[in-house]
Amino acid sequence: QLPPAATHMNCCCFYGGLCDTGDQTPFGLFRIALVVVPFLYVGTQISKSFAALLEEHDIFVPEDDDDDD
Repeated sequence: QLPPAATHMNCCCFYGGLCDTGDQTPFGLFRIALVVVPFLYVGTQISKSFAALLEEHDIFVPEDDDDDD
């Protein structure tokens, strides 16, 4: 029978020994969401204002395609 450490997915050190699993950060996904969501929102607002600026100066104006053929 395998020892308990061999039944888990552990990384191996350079010399063949098993490394420790390391520390787990509590609330890891919450912290990621706390960083990603505000920056995603700010990026969206910047993109909207830049698209409005381009449209205002007639640099890029989307065409209205009517599919009433």
